[in-house]
Amino acid sequence: METLDKFDLAILNELQADARLTNAELATRVGLSAAPCWRRVRALETNGFIKGYRAEIDRQKIGLGVLAFVRLDAERNTGDATRVLEEAIKKLPEVISCHYISGTGTFELQVVAQDLDSFSRFALQSLINLPNVKDLHTSFSLGEVKASSTLPLGHLQAQSAPKAIAPPPSRPSTRSKR
Repeated sequence: METLDKFDLAILNELQADARLTNAELATRVGLSAAPCWRRVRALETNGFIKGYRAEIDRQKIGLGVLAFVRLDAERNTGDATRVLEEAIKKLPEVISCHYISGTGTFELQVVAQDLDSFSRFALQSLINLPNVKDLHTSFSLGEVKASSTLPLGHLQAQSAPKAIAPPPSRPSTRSKR
């Protein structure tokens, strides 16, 4: 991993909190002038640290009241069969997150739906009919305690902190005291 300094980390923190900041406001917040700040943001984008910018939408307000966690068991876990299943999952907009998992199951999906009936139709018409699917196990969110896409950066701050330079040892004074 490339080394990030304190300015890079400050930029990442500020943009995670508010990606709509102007470059001038961002520069002020991180203690840089506008041009170097802009160059650093572009470098963070080019090097893949910043993958994109998007609006965070309240799913409840747009009528997606159900959040389901679906453990999907594959029939076979061979390379070709898994790739075909991955591609099929990627095409489903209701699936907002998909992860390979350890333990029982192959994938853990986060699925949104308007209501339980909509989810049921989606599961029976789409999920169970995906290629190579053996079984589904679903749990529903009963309430959100924390939902954040903000990533912790504290572990990087410790790596980028400059080492404290010890002061030189004191030498006895050669000046005469009056």
